[in-house]
Amino acid sequence: MPLNILYYAIPVFVILLSIEAWFTYKENKHPYETKDTFASLGLGIGNVLTGFVTKSIIWGLFSFLYQFRIFTLDDSKWWFWLLLFLSDDFSYYWFHRTSHHVNYFWASHVVHHSSLHYNLAAALRQTWTGNATGAFLFWAWMPLVGFNPLWVLFMQQISLIYQFWIHTETIQKMPAWFEFIFNTPSHHRVHHGSDLKYLDKNHAGILIIWDRLFGSFKKEEERPQYGLTRNIESFNPAVVAFKTWQILFTKAFKSGSLKNGLNYFLQPPGWSHDGSTKTTKQMKKEALSNQ
Repeated sequence: MPLNILYYAIPVFVILLSIEAWFTYKENKHPYETKDTFASLGLGIGNVLTGFVTKSIIWGLFSFLYQFRIFTLDDSKWWFWLLLFLSDDFSYYWFHRTSHHVNYFWASHVVHHSSLHYNLAAALRQTWTGNATGAFLFWAWMPLVGFNPLWVLFMQQISLIYQFWIHTETIQKMPAWFEFIFNTPSHHRVHHGSDLKYLDKNHAGILIIWDRLFGSFKKEEERPQYGLTRNIESFNPAVVAFKTWQILFTKAFKSGSLKNGLNYFLQPPGWSHDGSTKTTKQMKKEALSNQ
């Protein structure tokens, strides 16, 4: 197993979180809510604990796939690190975008969007089921083309560490050139917004250029309303981690047919066989027709 540098970053996360909490309290700018913060911390701890098992399995699978690699990429070359970075970030973009368009992946990812607040604590609000249900498959191509699994998992951690700092309202805008290339607090606030115009936008990990290239970019206008279109309404980490899965299975079993049941997992969030709930696309279409 590779060294998990993410664990070494945790003390830094806690220090920065504490500074932000003090600053927002002092300035009375959207201060931290105690129950919400502890829910985020609980979900973060659960993610670390489940990661001990799931990361070992992924390491084993990627090592197995690496035996069948098409190329052997030389990590002593400068271009290897550029390719590794771009490949990981590209994979993250499509994983993240898919997680907002396929209920099966959204049931895990929804955890990260479940807070009504946007702060560094929310960055720690991570899934307990993501890797166990196949999120890692979006990176499985990398060992097959010649990236050593050691570096694949290493770069995933670099991406997560980068994404911590963008979960803040303390920083408004970065320089224009930085905003054009990289994911920033402004771009990611849009992603966490539950406003209709902000839904399913800005899926970037580190580079916002993927959103610009693939049509999912949205510039921040007014301050977003955070949370979900239907909030989970609980500060219990276990409820937040599993409630959407419970809802999906319940609706699938009561849907009346195998096709409908499968669609609850394969269709976008909000899909329903009887039209009782709507997807983002349906809501936007309805809003346009009412204008």
